[in-house]
Amino acid sequence: MTITYRSDIRVQPLRTSAMDFDVVQAARVSTLGADAVTSDGSTEGLINFLMRDKHGSPFEHNSMTFLIEAPIFVAREWMRHRVGWSYNEESARYRELKPVFYVPAEDRNLRQVGKAGAYRFEPGTQLQKNIVRDVIRESYRHSWNSYQVMLRAGIAREVARGVLPVGIYTSFFVTCNARSLMHFLSLRTTSELAKAPSFPQREIEMAAEQMEAHFAEQMPITYAAFNRHGRVAP
Repeated sequence: MTITYRSDIRVQPLRTSAMDFDVVQAARVSTLGADAVTSDGSTEGLINFLMRDKHGSPFEHNSMTFLIEAPIFVAREWMRHRVGWSYNEESARYRELKPVFYVPAEDRNLRQVGKAGAYRFEPGTQLQKNIVRDVIRESYRHSWNSYQVMLRAGIAREVARGVLPVGIYTSFFVTCNARSLMHFLSLRTTSELAKAPSFPQREIEMAAEQMEAHFAEQMPITYAAFNRHGRVAP
């Protein structure tokens, strides 16, 4: 197989059952009971109230499922998000992985400046960019060849996979609701609107930005309220 190098993170929406009125109906059942199903009224005003006063459960009655293609180090960071998230990932125990590896793009910042908790990233020199590209690719080639040697010798996939680096791509399904997604966005994106600063790794932020665009399209009133109130999940 020919080794492929990529610098992107792919987020593909698969199924979405999510709209602003889902939030409104869930909230109004508290006062209207079963009549909440057929009620109408101010969607924007109620959603802003719920967001502002941190009434979070009405934002859970919806669902968004995505197919993700990302390097393993992004998947492992992502799966630290547990509440309101479901995952299914391809398994290197059951299938031979494809030789697709992540290499940072030219515009990816490389130098960490400052101390832990108060640092920033800078672009780096052209020499550093060349070193990253060449060293990472050579490491991938060596790992992939070692993987193939073991597989061809009849060694089980679950053993042979041990030589593969975290930069190899994996694919997985994720399902979340608006509340869990807003919490994810508050931690995995940077925004001037955020009350609390966040310092996400760029690669997971690339995924979060695509999910945010889908969220904004499907639930525009909820998304606007999220931004208006400091990008804090209720």
